[in-house]
Amino acid sequence: MHVPDGFFDLPVSVGAGAVAVAGLAVCLRGARRELDDRTAPMAGLVAAFIFAVQMLNFPVAAGTSGHLLGGALAAILVGPYTAVLCVSVVLLVQGFFFADGGLTALGVNITLMAMVTAIVGWGVFRLITRSAPGSRAVIVAASFVAALVSVPASALVFTLLFWIGGTAPIDVASVAAAMGGVHVLIGIGEGLITSLTVSSVLAVRPDLVYGARGLAKRLVLRTAEGIEAPLVAAPATGEAPVGRIRPLLIGGGLVAILLAGVVSFYASGSPDGLEKVAADKGLNAHEEEHGLSDAPLADYGVKGIEDERLSVGLAGVAGVGITVLAGGAVFYTVRRRRRHRAAV
Repeated sequence: MHVPDGFFDLPVSVGAGAVAVAGLAVCLRGARRELDDRTAPMAGLVAAFIFAVQMLNFPVAAGTSGHLLGGALAAILVGPYTAVLCVSVVLLVQGFFFADGGLTALGVNITLMAMVTAIVGWGVFRLITRSAPGSRAVIVAASFVAALVSVPASALVFTLLFWIGGTAPIDVASVAAAMGGVHVLIGIGEGLITSLTVSSVLAVRPDLVYGARGLAKRLVLRTAEGIEAPLVAAPATGEAPVGRIRPLLIGGGLVAILLAGVVSFYASGSPDGLEKVAADKGLNAHEEEHGLSDAPLADYGVKGIEDERLSVGLAGVAGVGITVLAGGAVFYTVRRRRRHRAAV
């Protein structure tokens, strides 16, 4: 789903860039309400996990593959505003370090892969969880549906943008059917990955799932006099110390490194949904080579290392590290601004 350079004309590229900048500005403000001592480090982990899993293309049809977009997953785990920032950090790292996703199409990619998926995914998730009794099963089921719907939604917005300002003539109905059809299949994979991840976090630390806040009632101790008191006192700030979530952060980080550094070598080599439709429908008639195609980590391999397995593995691990550092810088900066405003 990473749009390369040359797919869109200048007005749409600039317009999407303006939408992306405005959206990120709104999300930076909104994330102040979501990022606390728990979600700030979680957001860095979520960004790194999304980077790692996006390296794992899975087959969805003959000669076609797909990969996680991650907007719905991030929204459910750390909140919708922070989710847009998470996926945007991943896209920036991919675009500037791995030559994945065009630089002139960066605004388009942030709009489609970060904003649309997070907004649609979170909207569907909230619609389901507000309509059904709160339980872990409902949270997991809602995660699956939200993630599934977010992928074809993003694909159809791409089709609309291409109809408005694509660099090749298209039959919009035909392209919409092709994009929607293949991305529904990819959405099923997205839903499975998302629901499995959310379920895993719920099993060990349900308090760290943003979309499940309020699900569990606070435990109380009832005395002989009938007075109820908290069984475990919460910190004065209402936030869990970072040390208490360190095992999850370490474990999640190791999983991301394993996926990017080892499992990614076995990912499907088939073109993804957008690449397949673009080739079949002629959308790529004016595709341009990435401006950073000679970068040391371009195409998810380390230049100069002949062993392909080692090259891909080292690039994947480097990507996880870069994403953690970049994401951590963003999220902790936003977190500090929240503390500063609270102090004032």
